Amino acid sequence: MADDIKELSPEEANLLARYHGAKPDAPSWFEEAVATPYEEQFVDLDGIRIRYQAYGDPSLPGLLLCHGNGAHAHWYDFIAPSFATSYRVISMSFSGMGESSWRDSYNFDRFSEEQIAVCDHAGLFEGGRKPVIVAHSFGGFITMNTAAKHSDKFAGVMIVDSGIRPPEDEWSGPPVRSTRNRVYASLEAALARFRLAPAQPCENHYIVDYIARHSLKEVQNEAGQTGWTWKFDPGVFVKFEFDKMSTNLLAGITCRVAMMRGADSVLVSNRIWDYMRGLREDMDMVSIPDAQHHVMLDQPLAFIDAVKQQLSAWSY
Repeated sequence: MADDIKELSPEEANLLARYHGAKPDAPSWFEEAVATPYEEQFVDLDGIRIRYQAYGDPSLPGLLLCHGNGAHAHWYDFIAPSFATSYRVISMSFSGMGESSWRDSYNFDRFSEEQIAVCDHAGLFEGGRKPVIVAHSFGGFITMNTAAKHSDKFAGVMIVDSGIRPPEDEWSGPPVRSTRNRVYASLEAALARFRLAPAQPCENHYIVDYIARHSLKEVQNEAGQTGWTWKFDPGVFVKFEFDKMSTNLLAGITCRVAMMRGADSVLVSNRIWDYMRGLREDMDMVSIPDAQHHVMLDQPLAFIDAVKQQLSAWSY
């Protein structure tokens, strides 16, 4: 595996264009999972509404699921139901993403405050219980920041494909997007342009299609014409400070930590994985075969099993 991200052809990157707006066939387990009812909730934080979804009995131990950059709570619609009989499962959307409100500015500490506010609002801290966070990609860095500041509030954190780079590596963060999201004339046109970031192939087109549809919203221009555009705020990273993503955020965490990655991830290569291994001795590390950066899209069932095994290892 190389550290550099491979440039994909338009056909490889734009996974849904071939379907012309139609939904790819999906297996029954997936259809049953995404049909599982959940509670939609909002918590207000300094005038910003943060949306989350809740599954399972409130009396059960808490499990908070957090997405990556530009994603949203629906990335876990096909994951969360597998845990809902044993846990009070919460999947949230960070501000500027999904159906949560946009901010004038963003930073790690504010995102961490959102995680704490959601856990508190959802009752995950009640009864002396300590929840576990499972967080992917950019959400993993937010979670490390949260756990470093609030280790006493959590039983453990699972960080999924969030690569801590060696100090000598130069990295200024993800590409800064334009200040406005493009508006597409039709849902078909918008779906055809959906791509994962970083771009990668993914055999499970039915999952990509599902999250893509939940990544779009219908809008109208001044002339009353209908179009489709992305829900995320393109300004999230315009003035974002990425210095913390180049430091060892694990150092201040006193609760349990597990690192998980896709074995074929370009963001967490073998070199970076080995470097991370040396940052903390008491840390479980799990590689999921045949998965790239977007682990839960590439290997959803293996991802579910890996999380369950980790929770079991922690007797949680």
